[in-house]
Amino acid sequence: MTGSPGRTGKSGSQASAGDLLELVRSGRATTRGALQQATGLSRATVGQRLDRLFRAGWLREGAGGPVDSPLGGRPSITLEFDDAHAVVLAADLDTRHARAAVLSLTGEIFAEHTGTLVIEDGPDAVLGELGHWFAELLEKAGHRADEVCGIGLAVPGPVDSETGRVVQPPIMPGWDGYDITGRLARAFTEHTGAPAVPVLVDNDANLMAYGEQRTGYPDCSAFVLVKVSTGIGAGVVVDGSVYRGIDGGAGDIGHIRVGAEALCRCGSYGCLAAVASGGAVARRLAEAGVPAASGSDVRDLLAAGHPEAAALAREAGRRVGDVLATVVTLLNPGVLMIAGDLAGTPFLTGVRELLYQRALPRSTAHLDVVTSRLGERAGLVGAGALVVEYLYAPERVEERLLALGV
Repeated sequence: MTGSPGRTGKSGSQASAGDLLELVRSGRATTRGALQQATGLSRATVGQRLDRLFRAGWLREGAGGPVDSPLGGRPSITLEFDDAHAVVLAADLDTRHARAAVLSLTGEIFAEHTGTLVIEDGPDAVLGELGHWFAELLEKAGHRADEVCGIGLAVPGPVDSETGRVVQPPIMPGWDGYDITGRLARAFTEHTGAPAVPVLVDNDANLMAYGEQRTGYPDCSAFVLVKVSTGIGAGVVVDGSVYRGIDGGAGDIGHIRVGAEALCRCGSYGCLAAVASGGAVARRLAEAGVPAASGSDVRDLLAAGHPEAAALAREAGRRVGDVLATVVTLLNPGVLMIAGDLAGTPFLTGVRELLYQRALPRSTAHLDVVTSRLGERAGLVGAGALVVEYLYAPERVEERLLALGV
């Protein structure tokens, strides 16, 4: 991951081509002179290392910058990350549907598809179908499969980031411990004929938080996103990086006990998700004779102004707000974002009612409580960014340049 704005690259001979690329990508040094100053490398050495990045197609020259010297002279040529040399594939799985896209290396979506994909059908079938979607999307976007540098996948369960496998996911039966990265890489090859590419997997709330924070709140050093759909999960971004805990379990607030007697899909009683998720609201509506089977059905009812759906969403928001008072007190974030199927005015009103009532005033004095900016694309943008930050990290740049023979 790129570091905070105040961080500098390695100094002296230790500064690699990957370190120079990181300085350019982050905007901390975008001319040859600025790279020399940031790293302490000689002009010749900077030139040699930049030449490798140019030959790989990862850097390009931009317009001339301002002339710094009072004596005038030629303007410095700026350096830019060339995002046209590759594309990223990304997918965001929910319980009954999925969204997939082809993205640029800077997050622009070239082609997108949303369709029914039932997670309970199991990983082999779901990931195989994603491979088919990816092949069609590349054709639609006008990009070749050999231009793909990696695939990012968001899933609705806890993920061990070291292995890319989900760990005891309550709403993903049959996925526990499955080799997601290997199967998706094979599905990509099967449907496109291209060699396998790196596959990165993370929790959907984590990637939504990452996408939203990077695009809308890059200066926020502590950012929390809460996704309320079929289940409830939170993503936390601290100093520009996703906080996952020791094995991917951070943010699983849907299974905090709230004292209710409702049975949760995880097998326990009284979880927050059992009483305040989109699925829980849908069940209560169905019991009252209102047709609703999932969080997306509740979303549609809320969009239509259904009064009972609005009342139950506000009540669910109060339940979640009570838990978020503790989260806010613990993490002291600058932004708390509500996303997912229930992220509308009734739910947000309920959250604010309990959050500001229960949390200490100091914890909320500089807190912005907002709704999603990227909407349903947040997970895709975050998944794409995860791949790019992984592949263009300084240590991996060196490996990839050597593999390219430059």
